[in-house]
Amino acid sequence: MELRHFRYFVAVAEEENVSRAALKLHVSQPGLSRQIRDLEDEIGFSLFERSAKSVRLTKAGKVFLTGAREVLLHAEEAVKKARAISGGISGELNVGYAPSLTVQILPVMLRAFQGEQPHVRVTLHDLSSEEMLTQLGSKKLQVALTVRPPTKQLRGLAFVEIARYAMVVAVAPNHPLAKLKAITLQQVAPEPLIGLNRKDYPEYHVDVKKLFATVGRKPNFAEEHEGGTSIIAAVEAGRGIALVPSSLACIVGTRVKLIPLKPALPPISVGAVWRADESGKLAEQFVATAKSA
Repeated sequence: MELRHFRYFVAVAEEENVSRAALKLHVSQPGLSRQIRDLEDEIGFSLFERSAKSVRLTKAGKVFLTGAREVLLHAEEAVKKARAISGGISGELNVGYAPSLTVQILPVMLRAFQGEQPHVRVTLHDLSSEEMLTQLGSKKLQVALTVRPPTKQLRGLAFVEIARYAMVVAVAPNHPLAKLKAITLQQVAPEPLIGLNRKDYPEYHVDVKKLFATVGRKPNFAEEHEGGTSIIAAVEAGRGIALVPSSLACIVGTRVKLIPLKPALPPISVGAVWRADESGKLAEQFVATAKSA
C-alpha cells in the first residue's frame, strides 16, 4: 500500500466518479480503476458500491476515507517540517508588539508564520513604542508590530503597513455621550480624558495635543495608563473617556461603547518595523507572512 493509493482513493471518493477523478489526477481511467481494485484486494474488503455512472462509498469505505485523509495530511506536514529543516530555517524570533493595536491581527499572523515555519520559536514582548524602537536598534528585537513611527524615527528601519484602524471614542455605557451615533472633538474636549502614559508614549501626547489644537482646545488628561487594557477598565469604571483604535472592538464587548468621531480622523497605520539592514531569513519571512496574512 502506497501514498498514491490513498490519493487515488480520496479523489474517487470525493468525485463519486472514476472518470472525473482520473481527470483531476491526470491519470488514465483504466489505470485508476485498476489501482483502486488493487487497494481493495490488499485490504480485503470493498470500498465502493459501483454502478454504470457513479461509485459510492460502502460503510467500510467511509471509515477508511477518514483515515486516508489523515494519512495524507500527516505526510504533507512531514514534508513541510523536513523542508524547513533542509532550508536551514530554525531558531528564535523576538517580536515586540502593542497589544491594543495588534489584538486582531497578531493571532492570524502567528498562525500563518508557524504553519510555514514550525521549527521557529516566536517570542513575544509586550512593549511601548519607544521601547520597541530602542530594542530594534540594540538588536534585542528582530521585528516590532506597532503604529507607524514618525519619519525621523525610521532612520535605518523599514516599515510595511499591515492594517488600518479608525480612531474612535470609548465611553462607559451609562455616559451621556453613549447615546450618540457620532461624537465631535468639541464634545470630547471638556471630558476627562484617559490616555497612554507620557513617558513611554511621548508621540501619542504630541499627536493628541495637535489634534485638539484643530478645534482650539487642549486635551483634558485625567489619567495616564500603560496600555489599552487598563484604559478600557478605567473608562468602564466611569473615570473618563478615551480615544482608542477601533481594533479594540473585538475585546471590549459590552463593557464600553466605541463611538465614531465626526468628522472621521485619518486612520491609524499599524505595521511591522524591522532593521533595514536585517539580512536574517526569519525577520524577512515573518514580515512577508504578516503582510500576506
